[in-house]
Amino acid sequence: MIDSRLISIETRLSAIRFEVDAGGRLWQLGYGAKDEAADGRQVAYPAGGNGWVFEPAIQAIHADGNTSTDLRVIDVTELENEFRIDLRDPEYPFCVSLNFRTYPDQDVIESWTEIWHEESGVVTLGAFASFAPAFGKSDHWLTQFHGDWADEVHMAEEKLGYGIKILDSKLMVRAQQFRSPYFLLSRGAEASEDEGEVFGGALSWSGSFQFLFEKLPSGDLRANLGMNPYGSAYRLKPNHRFTTPKMVMGWSGQGKGHLSRNFHTWARHNALRDGDRPREILLNNWEATYFDFDEAKVLDLMEKGKDLGMEMFLLDDGWFGQKYPRDGDDQGLGDWIPDVAKLPNGISPLCERAQELGLRFGIWMEPEMVSPRSELFEGHPDWAIQQPKRELEVQRNQLVLDLLRPEVREYIFDLIDRTLSANPGISYVKWDCNRYVTQPGSTYLSSEEQSHLSIDYTRALYEVLEKVAERHPQVELMMCAGGGGRVDYGSLKYAHEFWPSDMTDPARRVFIQWGYSHFFPAISMGCHVTDMGKRSLKFAFDVAMSGRLGMDVDVSKLNDEELSFSRMAVEAYKDIREVVQLGTQYRLESPYAGPRSGVLYSYDCSVVVFIFSLGEASGDQRVQLKGLQADTRYRIEELLPAGLGVSLETLGSELMADGLDVGPMAAYTSRVFKLEKQ
Repeated sequence: MIDSRLISIETRLSAIRFEVDAGGRLWQLGYGAKDEAADGRQVAYPAGGNGWVFEPAIQAIHADGNTSTDLRVIDVTELENEFRIDLRDPEYPFCVSLNFRTYPDQDVIESWTEIWHEESGVVTLGAFASFAPAFGKSDHWLTQFHGDWADEVHMAEEKLGYGIKILDSKLMVRAQQFRSPYFLLSRGAEASEDEGEVFGGALSWSGSFQFLFEKLPSGDLRANLGMNPYGSAYRLKPNHRFTTPKMVMGWSGQGKGHLSRNFHTWARHNALRDGDRPREILLNNWEATYFDFDEAKVLDLMEKGKDLGMEMFLLDDGWFGQKYPRDGDDQGLGDWIPDVAKLPNGISPLCERAQELGLRFGIWMEPEMVSPRSELFEGHPDWAIQQPKRELEVQRNQLVLDLLRPEVREYIFDLIDRTLSANPGISYVKWDCNRYVTQPGSTYLSSEEQSHLSIDYTRALYEVLEKVAERHPQVELMMCAGGGGRVDYGSLKYAHEFWPSDMTDPARRVFIQWGYSHFFPAISMGCHVTDMGKRSLKFAFDVAMSGRLGMDVDVSKLNDEELSFSRMAVEAYKDIREVVQLGTQYRLESPYAGPRSGVLYSYDCSVVVFIFSLGEASGDQRVQLKGLQADTRYRIEELLPAGLGVSLETLGSELMADGLDVGPMAAYTSRVFKLEKQ
């Protein structure tokens, strides 16, 4: 036990402060602005069973059956941007380490927990938060991101009252179908885009999660943030370490926009693979052909895509299966051998032709899944996650493979490694995952360890992803899980981007991309032009150009006018790509607030402004810009097509104070402007 002391974990503008009292107990004094006074004193990382009667951050049943835990500080380690607080139960060799890593310039702090023991037998963990902050007695407003397949990340804000509010997932795989593992929390008053105190939290974890907020009778708001303990009691053996995923927390005293920009900068440098390298424009065949294609069709799409200025072609679902050819979603998953009826010469000729055309080549895979109608399932029915004595519940005609089986992990890695090694032209993989778990049982685990499945599945997935990244570092990875079912910093550690949603109607995508933008930069979002919604080609391109541009259209069916416009749009995007993908984002007008939405990107000497008119015509009110240099003159040009003309006399101060004149806009139309510093 160490002497009483203060611990301050600081970024440039924020701080979490702790105090160790004379008895070794750890207290949190505050979290927020670095210069603000402490807002009371709250138990830090409360343990269950020994006086704490609210939701515990950690709960354990010791080897002798004792259900209480008492944690006292025994050591504090402070290194540059890293902090570790070691706690131990005075009566048991049971230890918990609270770890923090700071990113000062972005006001971001990562927090995670390590638990281990040297007791005589197994200790069962029933709660294990990555972070358990106290947010003080002020009023608080919580924003969650909820939805469903093809309807992701609706933003919903509410004032928190007394009692418990839980945001969680129990789905294990494709865990984010209904709720996303991130939130915003405003303190004192509802934060706006540019004003107010706001926290942002995002769990680096692709499995089941739980964010529990509890307003105590004292008025204090506490939270337990991390993996979902539901159905996941963990039997921890002596001298084994249980490490939680990292909880990423950001703070801003200048509103939600400033918070998001901090997250974007942090993500590009610390969460995304190659986050400083612009992404290429791709043509995907999924919404162009679905399962109905052959080699000739693929080659034709590649050639026409090259003519439009595309830089990569992605071959989607339907290319594999022999006994059970993948002609629909009812069979074939697990049998990753090219379908000779569609691709008689396999994948290699496609890769070779792509190389001749100067295109990169990508491929779709869903390695974690198996169809009951497949050779893999016929040979290994025990490889699927399932419950004994229960009829198999099939979703989307498929089951989830049990990654806790070493032979399954080996099989998945081998099939990916073999596919990429045999076809070195493949430099991009769309990794899909189209169902969640409803019968969480493992034929591999013992009866005592069945509750480990949810947590250890995600750990096993990361093990495979890490091996793939190490073996094939040149191959880019898109995370797709029926769209937005796996959008988190845990999976993005191994990926370059994510597929936001299978909803590609640009009118809805404006909302979806707006929601994700609170935590993820534009470079991480795959945004494709499609026919969905039957919007104008310009509107579809403009929305997709505000992220990483791609197309998902049968370009052979475009008329001459559409082909000409598409070439022009692709060329225009190449001109602004670095600004969008590497620039600083400012959200201008929320689609939730009116008929118009706007977003701005600033990078080096260039600025790009996107304006979208949604469900009804918008008036002629000007759009106030942000993030410009007040005393700099900007040359303004409208893209696709020119409409505003050119101004050489517009000061940044005028554009921010008086706004940009975009004129009246009809419903589902858009305008894009490029501003160059003069």
